[in-house]
Amino acid sequence: DPSSGSLLSRVPESNDEDIGRAVSAAAAAFPSWSGTPVQARQRLMLEYAHVLHKKEIREEIAYWITLEQGKTTADAMGDVWRGLEVVEAAARVGSDMMGDSLQNLSSGLDTVSYRVPLGVCVGVGGCDLLFRFSFLEVSNPRDAPYPTSPVQLPRHDSAVDGPPRRRRWEHVRPQAHREGSVGVAPPYEDPARPRVAPGGRQRRPRLEARGRRADHPPRGEGRVVRGIERAGEYIHDVGSRHGKRVQANLGAKNHATVVMDDADRESTVRAIVGAAFGAAGQRCMALSVVVLVGDAAAGKEWVDDLKAGASGLKVGCGFDEGVDVGPLISPEAVVRAEEIIARSIDEGAECVLDGRGAEVAGHGGGNWLGPTILDLTPGGHYDPKEEITNSAYTEEIFAPVLTVLTVPTLDDAIRVTNANPYGNGAAVFTSDGASARRFQYECEAGQVGINVPVPVPLPFFSFTGNKASIRGDVNFYGKSGVHFFTQLKTVTSNWQWGRGRIWAV
Repeated sequence: DPSSGSLLSRVPESNDEDIGRAVSAAAAAFPSWSGTPVQARQRLMLEYAHVLHKKEIREEIAYWITLEQGKTTADAMGDVWRGLEVVEAAARVGSDMMGDSLQNLSSGLDTVSYRVPLGVCVGVGGCDLLFRFSFLEVSNPRDAPYPTSPVQLPRHDSAVDGPPRRRRWEHVRPQAHREGSVGVAPPYEDPARPRVAPGGRQRRPRLEARGRRADHPPRGEGRVVRGIERAGEYIHDVGSRHGKRVQANLGAKNHATVVMDDADRESTVRAIVGAAFGAAGQRCMALSVVVLVGDAAAGKEWVDDLKAGASGLKVGCGFDEGVDVGPLISPEAVVRAEEIIARSIDEGAECVLDGRGAEVAGHGGGNWLGPTILDLTPGGHYDPKEEITNSAYTEEIFAPVLTVLTVPTLDDAIRVTNANPYGNGAAVFTSDGASARRFQYECEAGQVGINVPVPVPLPFFSFTGNKASIRGDVNFYGKSGVHFFTQLKTVTSNWQWGRGRIWAV
């Protein structure tokens, strides 16, 4: 429990045999599942969405998220609602799977293309979104959230998933599954139906190594990764080298540019504080850098306002009322964040607000770190000719830590944003349409917000992070997600009448 440090459960470490059984089970399920009619798969998703709309189901899933990760109840419920939106969007099976056709290319010659499934796909998930990208068995969705995309299974693919280590398994129980579906069962329960391979960093190379062995299912074609960079880079490298399609979503350093002359101060400060410190900064779209554009003295005033807003946030257990910032996921995460903060200060940053050493009454063993603000340009401007080397800027901290710097012009702000290797998201706050459009046009980040601090699109669009934030050329969510989990098959046929039997084309 991140709020108390108490042990919730022990997670079994999967071995090669477990993973082999999981892959074999998914491969065995693939023929019947891939032959399931479109209407049946669409109906399954609609039934699933109907179940998730039940208040008691949503509350129980949110409870597990808060207990296991420490998110506030409001943040956890937000994840549940966004996960539900993914499920609802994924129910659009028929139109998303349609191909193209053209009649009579020449006399009697027609061509049609289909989207067909890849086969067995592997998913390796991070701990920050235990539900958002999950596909839960409809018969009892409260039992087993695990990180794979609900876009995948309705498109005929079967799945093997490697959930994060900090996923509790006591409440995952065997359950009845629809014929041909890929359900969820812990690998130590029924050996006939394992689908999930829990474990730590040692498991992931083994999971991928399985793909190199001759007995790996020939239709095992996809890898989806959400998590830290080393794991994602490794799986992308090995998977691609062996001809697998890989979608590895990696780190981020999301920037917000504030044009101080014309941005609405009150709403902008409120938006930045929520985006930077909500979920304790433990989300891939957390706002971690603010670039203030304009006079240095005005920048100091904005920093003071950000400090005032962050100072008013309450740190505590996610189950308690009025809490804004929960604990970090582990003691190691706290140690790492505090080390980066200390290095940043040694490298010249001013600690405007120091959240280290935070204490919460009644939760002495929790992983606490309060909102922290570091000013990289105290009382001055950043020189755009220099590279930013401060540790708080160069590393993804994944904690409630906000880095601030001031630049003279919008040109400089765009250069700073584009110079960062990551490209998940960026935002601009301004009331000037020309400035907004220029930022939108010139910013290289894959997702841009205009007066929106966390520009995550609804799931019928794609999540379009780019640059070093992803390895692979196809994004998840939306049409891109459908394209990743399927491949095109084109059929050209020649049926002429009145000319006798067709022997060859």
